[in-house]
Amino acid sequence: MKLGFVSAILDGWNFEEMIDTASEMGFSCVEVACWPCGKAERRYAGVSHINVDELTDEKAAEILAYCAKKGVEISSLAFYPNTLDGIRPRTWRKTWSW
Repeated sequence: MKLGFVSAILDGWNFEEMIDTASEMGFSCVEVACWPCGKAERRYAGVSHINVDELTDEKAAEILAYCAKKGVEISSLAFYPNTLDGIRPRTWRKTWSW
């Protein structure tokens, strides 16, 4: 089993600082926040350690190489609505293609 955390708790850190922190603390993986940058409607939304709007194949390779160098895997990408919010209609749509 691998132990990690969601990177949104490190709001204010850049990607490299966040991965360095995970590595130094002995975590083996991180769920990386990649919500759209901007004003958040709830806590942690808006935190972004990977800007998916500007992600290129080259940048993705750099990200993976940095993670490998530090011994930290990306377990998942955090980009999802508040699943407990049943009041407002869902307006999230996929805004990029992989």
